[in-house]
Amino acid sequence: MIYRLSEMPFFPHPQEADPDGLLAVGGDLSSQRLLNAYSCGIFPWYAPDSPILWWSTDPRLVLFPSELHVPRSLRRVINSGRFHITVDTAFPEVLRRCAETPRPDQDGSWIVPEMKDAYTRLHELGYAHSVEAWRDGRLVGGLYGVALGRVFFGESMFYAEPDASKVAFVQLVRSLERREYTMVDCQQTTAHLLRFGAREVRRSEFLQRLALAQQYATEEGNWSELFHEKGNGVFHQL
Repeated sequence: MIYRLSEMPFFPHPQEADPDGLLAVGGDLSSQRLLNAYSCGIFPWYAPDSPILWWSTDPRLVLFPSELHVPRSLRRVINSGRFHITVDTAFPEVLRRCAETPRPDQDGSWIVPEMKDAYTRLHELGYAHSVEAWRDGRLVGGLYGVALGRVFFGESMFYAEPDASKVAFVQLVRSLERREYTMVDCQQTTAHLLRFGAREVRRSEFLQRLALAQQYATEEGNWSELFHEKGNGVFHQL
């Protein structure tokens, strides 16, 4: 059964999703609804010509920061200092570039204009964050997502130079680990993320871990200073 959402920003239990993970349709992308969704392990994903669709996949792909795998070749790239990594310095540009990046087997971007507006609002409220990779003053890669409690919900990434988004991702995960984040929610399984050590867990386990992680206060606001404080920056060699 697929639920049709009302004007109230509430959701049915994620375990009510169909076998593909589709839980509900409709509603809006208000900040309150989005935050409620993430706190319940639900995320929006839909095509430009589709109504808003809400998902809770089973199994769920998760990366536990302590299990991050960094290939030797990527370690060399990170340690070379080829890319300068920043946090929350170019969120709108990262969002735009993610939307414009072609995806295999996708006709157009799922980051439709209303999604851009919604996540920009979450960024302004201090819940959505970006990580940027720069080279010679140019933005050449990055990613964005949402943080609640001690969970980071990854949304999308892009790169204009090889390894740029990978370096941004690795540095983010290492910083999250130092700040005692327990999970990076990858939402859907891809070979790319599996190579970094992500693994599938049952939805029931994911929801249990999510509930525990939300017992901690959310680190709201701009993360630029938070993730560059001494001993916790994103510029550490591996």
